[in-house]
Amino acid sequence: MDGGKESPGTRDCRGDGRVSAAELQGIMEGVMSGVEEMQSQAALDIRRLTKTSSRNRRQLSAAVPPLVAMLRSGRASTCEAAILALLNLAVKDERRNIHFVRFKLLSVAEDFPSSRPEAAMVLTQNKISIVEAGALEPLLVFLDSTNSCLREYAAASFFTLSASYVNKTRISASGAIPLLIKVLEYGSQQAKVDSIAALHNLSLINDNLKTILALNPIPHMINFLKTCKKSSKSAEKCCALLESLISFNEGRQALTAEEGGVLTVVEILEEGSSPSREHSVGALLTMCESDRSRYKGLILKEGAIPGLLELTVQGTPTSQAKAHRLLELLRDSPYQRSKLKPDTLENIVSSIVSKIECEEQAGKAKKMLAEMIQISMEQSLRHLQRRALVCTPKDLPPGNRRSEVSSK
Repeated sequence: MDGGKESPGTRDCRGDGRVSAAELQGIMEGVMSGVEEMQSQAALDIRRLTKTSSRNRRQLSAAVPPLVAMLRSGRASTCEAAILALLNLAVKDERRNIHFVRFKLLSVAEDFPSSRPEAAMVLTQNKISIVEAGALEPLLVFLDSTNSCLREYAAASFFTLSASYVNKTRISASGAIPLLIKVLEYGSQQAKVDSIAALHNLSLINDNLKTILALNPIPHMINFLKTCKKSSKSAEKCCALLESLISFNEGRQALTAEEGGVLTVVEILEEGSSPSREHSVGALLTMCESDRSRYKGLILKEGAIPGLLELTVQGTPTSQAKAHRLLELLRDSPYQRSKLKPDTLENIVSSIVSKIECEEQAGKAKKMLAEMIQISMEQSLRHLQRRALVCTPKDLPPGNRRSEVSSK
């Protein structure tokens, strides 16, 4: 993965050959020379050599301090060369470092939520070194710059650097969050993508989540979801952040106050990737559980039933459970049904559909329900057929077994 776009006029930077001792010495001499042309060329070489090679990233990690110093040069082309080299040094820079075991395992594990516990010791040393070398101050200037390229590169840098738990508190303390939200409002689409990713990374710390919420990012997030591809990774990160913000009353109020806010979440429910759909149904469920009488009508009005029905059959186990629970809450009666009338999916949805005033939505929900019931019946039939194929005589009730005694 390359750290950014080619800046105009730079040479071709493809290739990732290993660094010889002589080449390494020449690059380091160039980046530390103090001569801008030599420094820029050395930065381009670092970018080229670290594009895909983790070995080269380790060998060239000593270039971090002079590259960070280049960010203060005041010359756009020099700054671009430096920031792109730093991005490639930071991307996927993961290694075991015993010196960081002192950090709490659970804290570090936030960067690796799906990893085994021992994997939490894997830290991103170049990411940390870049921040420790003082990169945040010039990156903040670029993030607020009128130079669109520098702004994009800065947003990508905050995304990459915020992947490290150690950097999260430092980045938020630097004042980056308000500028990232500003980029989310006014930046290019690529800058918005990276800003969303950075905010998502930073939101894993609760205090940062409250800071983000206080800056009212939800209108900009909804606009982003309206324009991005619903199944994209950036939509997943945006939906994950949105679900976290919806856990606060202020977040729920901001979503419902935004024109098309709830509708956008419903559209993700129908068109998003599996993780996005899980986050969207989680957000809607949180709303309904917090104040059923207030949010039930809004959710029904935006036509959430078909998407929820589909999730009950085709979603992840978590999505299925959340979708079924939300359907129960969307039913008219606030009380549980009698045991004589069990809460089957058909009973729940039939009750909801009978209360939907819009004929088009009701018809769509009924059709979807019929399709889901058919799918469920077909799945049950296939399950029975599979069981019949693998069933052995010892699995059958005694009365159904054929005699194993010889007929002689």
